[in-house]
Amino acid sequence: MPFIPHTDAELKEMLAAIGAGEIEELFDEIPAELRSTGLDEIPLGKSEMEIGRLMHQRAGEDQRQLCFAGAGAYEHHIPAAVWELTTRGEFYSAYTPYQAEASQGTLQLLYEFQSMMTGLTGMDVSNASLYDGASSLAEAVLMAVRANRKSKSKRILTPKTVHPHYRAVAHTITHHQGIILEELDYDQKAGRIDIDSLPKDPGDFTALVIPQPNFFGSLEEVDALTDWAHEHKALVIAVVNPTSLALIKPPGEWGEIGADIVCGDGQPLGAPLSSGGPYFGIMCCRKDYVRQMPGRIIGRTTDLNGDEGFTLTLQAREQHIRRSKATSNICTNQGLLVTAATIYMSLVGPQGLFNIASASHNNTKMLVDKLSKVAGVKKVFNSPFFHETVFEFELPVHEIIRALSAQSIVAGVSLGEYYPELNNCLLMCATETKSEADIDLLVDNISRIAARLESTKYPVQPKMA
Repeated sequence: MPFIPHTDAELKEMLAAIGAGEIEELFDEIPAELRSTGLDEIPLGKSEMEIGRLMHQRAGEDQRQLCFAGAGAYEHHIPAAVWELTTRGEFYSAYTPYQAEASQGTLQLLYEFQSMMTGLTGMDVSNASLYDGASSLAEAVLMAVRANRKSKSKRILTPKTVHPHYRAVAHTITHHQGIILEELDYDQKAGRIDIDSLPKDPGDFTALVIPQPNFFGSLEEVDALTDWAHEHKALVIAVVNPTSLALIKPPGEWGEIGADIVCGDGQPLGAPLSSGGPYFGIMCCRKDYVRQMPGRIIGRTTDLNGDEGFTLTLQAREQHIRRSKATSNICTNQGLLVTAATIYMSLVGPQGLFNIASASHNNTKMLVDKLSKVAGVKKVFNSPFFHETVFEFELPVHEIIRALSAQSIVAGVSLGEYYPELNNCLLMCATETKSEADIDLLVDNISRIAARLESTKYPVQPKMA
């Protein structure tokens, strides 16, 4: 069926009814210089057989590799039952409750997800998810500006230790609203914010963003930072990895009164790497700020017969109220990924999540111990870490990455693009999916590659006859 299944006669009848001679007249307000003259870069349509062959070819290129990259997307073991259940018809095609009260199963699942997230983060309230970690930080910044009415500056202190992609997305979404993301530098030795370097009189600022763990994998001094921000009448936005919260202090317990808003990416909770997504954003807050929270909040209640039921309690988005009163233009949530995350957390349970976090930390400690013994490799930062950290190489990291890729090993994430001072450094991660044999294989390959590159660095000169 054509995309627009109207006949030419029907089109003429509709145009005549509105007094237009042709469809192009409906778009005459668009300047000629802004109009596309064609889609020359778009290839012609293919047949079903050709599409099938192309997709098989693409799938063949996506080979299974030993992955030591992290940087916001982490490889964890996902029990087979998670996606077997998630892709059942009851969830797979009905994960967004447009007719809310008729979707009791979906609403209950979202309610359970919210309950789990408040348990993990130590916060009062959770919404039913956002798009991803980067946009959840942007929404948290907008929310902080709305919630902290005592501050007029719209200054958000954002450390360089926050994921560079998160900072870029937050800037794109917020800067046209006069919001300033003011960067804080980090301690070059510790790879985290130096609390003593913070100004005694920072002036009016709306919120401080605290990543825990930060982009380098280091653990920030969250208690001191939280109290410093609150002393200056600013809110605290925590950016977290949900898996780490099974092992380290939740943001609801930071400092004297805890963080105010929590955001991050839920990808570690049952979402595979999948060549780049999709993922989902998490957001929690203190009860004081619940009416400024974007997205959906599911509540539990009782009906007229006294039976338990679930409903959309708060949904302050522009589809439901006046646009000028909406807190966000979030039009749906990543419900399918939330379904997977809820099933994942239900299956592994609190102890299982603790075991995953502990095993990930221990594997990264093993990686540090073994890789630090390789000549020309050293760990960069001296602060505690969760499950990833930064290594510096004497030899060019792009050569290390290329050579390891040929052995089907993803070495890590090169940091030079984002941090020029870390030009020859790799951010490397080892989750619970890595065995000691995997780590030994990585270290052995790096040792061999380093030796080969070193031997070609200064070629032996031929002897004179």
